[in-house]
Amino acid sequence: MKTKTSGKTLALDLVFVLLGSLSVAFAVAVFTVPNDIAPGGVSGMATALAAFSPISVGVWMLLLNVPLLLAALHLQGLRPLLMTLLATVLLSAFIDGIALLTPGYTNNPLLAAFFGGVFSGLGVGLLFLRGISTGGTDLAALLLKRALPNLPSGTLLLLIDAAVVVFAMCVFRDVEVALYSSVTIWVSSKVIDAMAQGVDYAKVIYTVTDRGEEVSRAINAHTERGTTLLPAQGGYTGASKQMVVTVTRRSVLSQTLRLIRDTDPAAFIFVMDSTEVHGEGFKE
Repeated sequence: MKTKTSGKTLALDLVFVLLGSLSVAFAVAVFTVPNDIAPGGVSGMATALAAFSPISVGVWMLLLNVPLLLAALHLQGLRPLLMTLLATVLLSAFIDGIALLTPGYTNNPLLAAFFGGVFSGLGVGLLFLRGISTGGTDLAALLLKRALPNLPSGTLLLLIDAAVVVFAMCVFRDVEVALYSSVTIWVSSKVIDAMAQGVDYAKVIYTVTDRGEEVSRAINAHTERGTTLLPAQGGYTGASKQMVVTVTRRSVLSQTLRLIRDTDPAAFIFVMDSTEVHGEGFKE
């Protein structure tokens, strides 16, 4: 059973590596490179360093990636490192292949910056979900995530890439490229965070009512969602009440609120966002 489970995990890792690398490569080959957008990363840092040193961009990329890969080997083990190496190789191959087969989009640099961020974030997010990266600053963000677990992955990547863009802007003195690059970085970070937290954010509904059992039955019968009943007491009146707590998706929020109001028009209701829910009907 353990071997079977391990095989499924490996197969899933390979699928995510393939799709993630393909998405990032599409962003680079079709949107960012044809528009001279350099959204951070080791490649951007290497390009800036090579501008005032005799070392080539390729050598700089190798020098910058080596300590990151060594850190990944120490902190993550051999298997994640091998997956990262595979993603790095596939990314390079896909970029060259897509550039030959697909014309770059150059009609609108702002749209290119936006969709470059979308596809880049989608690819990096898929890899991050499996604890894999494409190397470079993606790997740096994944490593920093261990030291700063409460900081979203997309935010970590945003901070690292923003620092690279500022450095490159100082070297090349080209503000416009930096601005478009910033758009790509920001969009990419938001997509990564949305994938990590779940795009379909849930809503937590708190209902303070005198008719808790009726409200609970109505929600259970018409929305297929569970409820939790808590004893409550009015702070001003001292009257005994009940609080009904339920978690629902945004798509049925209006329906749920209408059910509650129809059951008890005098109910006090407030709604809060929840970016991650585990349990029946949500994440396993």
